[in-house]
Order: sequence, then C-alpha cells, then structure tokens
Amino acid sequence: MAAVALLRGAAPGRGGLAWRWRLRTVPRHRLAHGSSRHGGDAEGGAAWACFPLGERALVRVRGPESAPFLLGLLTNELPLPGPADGAASTPASAGYAHFLNVQGRTLYDVILYRVPERPDQTPAFLLECDSSVLGALQKHLALHKIRRKVTVERCPELRVWALLPLSPEEAGRTALLRGQESAAILTPDPRTACMGWRLLAQDEGPALVPGGRLGDLQDYHWHRYRQGVPEGVHDLPPGVALPLESNLAFMNGVSFTKGCYIGQELTARTYHMGVIRKRLFPIQLLGPLPVGGIAPGTTVLTESGQAAGKYRAGQGDVGLALLQSEKIKGPLHIRTAGSGRVALTVSVPDWWPTTTK
Repeated sequence: MAAVALLRGAAPGRGGLAWRWRLRTVPRHRLAHGSSRHGGDAEGGAAWACFPLGERALVRVRGPESAPFLLGLLTNELPLPGPADGAASTPASAGYAHFLNVQGRTLYDVILYRVPERPDQTPAFLLECDSSVLGALQKHLALHKIRRKVTVERCPELRVWALLPLSPEEAGRTALLRGQESAAILTPDPRTACMGWRLLAQDEGPALVPGGRLGDLQDYHWHRYRQGVPEGVHDLPPGVALPLESNLAFMNGVSFTKGCYIGQELTARTYHMGVIRKRLFPIQLLGPLPVGGIAPGTTVLTESGQAAGKYRAGQGDVGLALLQSEKIKGPLHIRTAGSGRVALTVSVPDWWPTTTK
C-alpha cells in the first residue's frame, strides 16, 4: 500500500510551540540553513533535519513477562499501545525512564519503545541507551531476570535517528514516513516536544522522511544542550546523578503512582518533601575557553567565590551544570588554569513548568 504512514503529533501539555525555535537566532548553528553537503535547506524543500545517533544503541526485551519485568526496574510506567485504528497491529509508542541503583541514583537513561504487535504476538520493547553502556545494561537486565519468561538481546539491525523541524512552521506538524515502512518506528520524543521525533530504522533516515535531509550531529547536541535535555553517561554519570535533580519529572520520566521499582524510596521521598535545591540547568560559557574545554566536575563559583554547583558536560560554549537554584540569577564563573576565569549565564527552558521559573 503506497499511502503515507502518519503518526500522531505531540499531545497538549508536552510543550507545544512554547519552546520556540531558538536555533534560528544563531546563524552558526541554524538547522534551517545547512550546507550543501547535507542535501540542501528549507528553501529547497527540506522540512526535517535527520541526525544519525551513533552513540545510541538498542536492547530488545520480549516475552510474555516482559512488561512486569521492566516495571520493577524502571522509574516510569510502560508506554501504552497506541490505538489500532483498524490496523492489523498497534502503532508504536514511546516513553522515557531511568534505571536506578538501590541508592536511588541513575544508572542508565533510556527511551522505551513499545514495538508494534499483532494480537497473537507476545509484548516486546526496545530500550534506547548510551552505546557505551550497552553491555552493562544487558548484564543489569540479566541479573534481575531470574526465572521470568523474558528474552534480552541486542538489536543491531535498527539505527536511532533524531528528527528536528527546520522551521517554526514545521514544529507543530507531524513527521511522516514514506510508504508503509513496517520495519521503521517513528514516534514523538517522549521527553519534550522541543526534541522533535525519534526514528528507528534499518535505512537512512532522510530517505524515509519526506522533506528530510542529513543533519550535522553537532547541531543536534547544541540544540539539546540549549534546551537543557541531558542524554547519555556524560550528562548523567552512572551512580552519581540523582533523577529529580536531573529533571526527570519535567521530562515525563517518572511515575509517582506506579508500583515498586529499584531505587524508588529516595526518589519518592524527595518528591513528597517538595524540596529540590539543585538542578541541571542549561548554561552558556562567555569569552575565550581553555584549549581542552571545561573539565566535567569543575566548580561553578559566584562573584564572591562561593560554590554554586558543578559543570557537568557540554559542547563548545553550551552545556549543563548542576547548580543551586537560589544562586543562578547572580554572576557566575569558572576558574581556569593560570588564574583565568570564564563567565557563564544560566537559562530556564521555556518548556519547564512555570512554577520552577
């Protein structure tokens, strides 16, 4: 069947257009005007920038007990099957969650995809994770599998793509797939609407998406850091990061009504106390940077020299820092070698709940 496969857009409450298209204000990083080697720009008919995320990998969890198995390990509910709309199988859906250790600290951040299934098939899920911890995640799942009827295996045949709109006009529209790509999964990024769509496919992303062109991976990370979205072990160090300080609740990644899971006690207690003094904030570094960049864990200081938090990770002049919320409005800086200093500014993303601004 030659019809275009259409998946639903972002639901109300996931950010809508309120996040704005900030990249248009920064010519060096504007996705809307990529170089010719990437296949043209928005004026040439391109509507979506397709970024191959080689640092992301997939683990498949399938079997009749896969759902209760994952529920006991993840911070969030499992994504519900989408409405079948009369089709033979249900469409894909996605959710965001963390695996925690027993102390309640993040081990792995994952985007969880519910694989389209027919009524006669057993449930199956794909876990998108940082490729550097693929083996560790598999061991973590195997450790807790015990006698459950679950199969855990790598899924090297599918590649992970991020799709971002090239203009504000496209931001509120749905992404499309050419034809009936049964092997492809396309769904809105569950973390926030400003992160566009996620595509899992065997083929090249731009070939599957009408109006798609290959994007520069640096632009994807620049956009992600500007929006304050952590991803992978550099932004969320295993055994170090705390989920609520990492804005897991803002990214739809935790349920406070689901059943028990590993690491739940500290997370639930922190939430019900209602006090989160530190958060991961997007920052921009001002002025010349050291040749090797800013080292992760470098202390961020106030004008008077008091510690305000620590630099976490970044790319170029943008990044994330774990900062005390009460100190983000004053002048901040980082000391560098040779008694130098780099000033920085902190922003609060538009898509965050207004109560935090």
